[in-house]
Amino acid sequence: MRNPKRFQPSSRKEPAHRLTQCLEEEEPPDLAPGPAQRKKRGPAGSEPSYPPLRVVRPRRDRETRTTHQTFQFRRSFYPGIPDKCWNDWQWQVQNRIRTISQLQRMLQLTAEEIRALEGSETTLPVAVTPYYMSLLSPENSGQALRRTVIPVIDEAIRSAGESEDPLGEEHQSPVPGLVHRYPDRVLLLVLDFCSTYCRYCTRSRVVGRGALFPSRSRLELAFDYIRSHPEIRDVLLSGGDPLTLGDNRLEWILSRLRQIPTVEIIRIGTKIPAVLPQRVTARLTRMLRKYHPLWMSLHFTHPEECTPEAARACAALADSGIPLGSQTVLLRGINDNLEVMKELVHRLLRMRVRPYYLYQCDPILGSAHFRTPVDKGLEIIRGLRGFTSGYAVPTFVVDAPGGGGKVPVMPQTIAGREGMDLLLRNYEDRCFRYPEVVP
Repeated sequence: MRNPKRFQPSSRKEPAHRLTQCLEEEEPPDLAPGPAQRKKRGPAGSEPSYPPLRVVRPRRDRETRTTHQTFQFRRSFYPGIPDKCWNDWQWQVQNRIRTISQLQRMLQLTAEEIRALEGSETTLPVAVTPYYMSLLSPENSGQALRRTVIPVIDEAIRSAGESEDPLGEEHQSPVPGLVHRYPDRVLLLVLDFCSTYCRYCTRSRVVGRGALFPSRSRLELAFDYIRSHPEIRDVLLSGGDPLTLGDNRLEWILSRLRQIPTVEIIRIGTKIPAVLPQRVTARLTRMLRKYHPLWMSLHFTHPEECTPEAARACAALADSGIPLGSQTVLLRGINDNLEVMKELVHRLLRMRVRPYYLYQCDPILGSAHFRTPVDKGLEIIRGLRGFTSGYAVPTFVVDAPGGGGKVPVMPQTIAGREGMDLLLRNYEDRCFRYPEVVP
């Protein structure tokens, strides 16, 4: 009998020898055909019939609608898909790239990538939305965004200290899918589905496995727990990605939480603006603004994710009154460079997103090729502090393995004391005195 105090990953795994089979068990709920799919269709089981594509050139005026790269990608691989379909988030989810044959058509796969895709060592599912695929380099396997979503054989290497559950979430889970680590807040894992899977995901043991569904019975257990612990004032919805739920189901969750008098703040953790900006619709933002105070933690990794589409999605969320913060994972060869990180935080601020956390990569299984020394993060923070806006400098944190929580790690700024003076070291490495008050 399953232990009710823990959620367990499903024992089912994706076919190890090939990725040409659909990953049925990781499909999200509420994926009824959107308006773009409700067109004239042919015989049952046939492909939908779409009108000819009306080619829209990228605008040259004040607002750029898309990047030239995305425009060329659509013209090459989706020439018959009209804008209404491409901009429909459900169409994007239903047409994710998930098989090796699809990937080979769009990318020049390396031997390492093919081995990872065909081998049994890669356990995290592969799925990329067409939109996000348009941002990947077809030739350069070392491109930052490509490395974050296309597996390589390095994922099979198990290093010392790595774990399936490095943050000890399952040991702090009083009911399935609810993590109570800090005194006044909880993490509610709504579902295990993502539209695009990041290869460094800290919950790779769970996501895409069909182990965590947003069922009413499971969520009611979580609501009951929160209601019975009045010290809980802050609830973070995560998963998986909560914004892959349909509007009605997401609103049901928000409304149930708002019925608990002691819940003051609701937060949503999501990568949707980066990988599926089409999801941020007018209907979604109208619904979300009913449940303030509502905050949102976005996940941006690299400046190339800050596209016109992502900017519009963030603007729509900010216009609905939702404060936006970005949580970026420090990744070797992807963003562990001062200039890359500075460009990312500057673009985020222009998109009205506050760089909030810079995370040291969690030691999940097969993550050694992504992880950097902690000193690299300190070096980046030193290069940002004082050299750019204070709002652009995130807090560098290590999520302590074993469930210790987020521990801020900062460059040394107190050089010592001399008499009653505190010696401070500034961003230029110059020393200054602060006269302390004698008690």
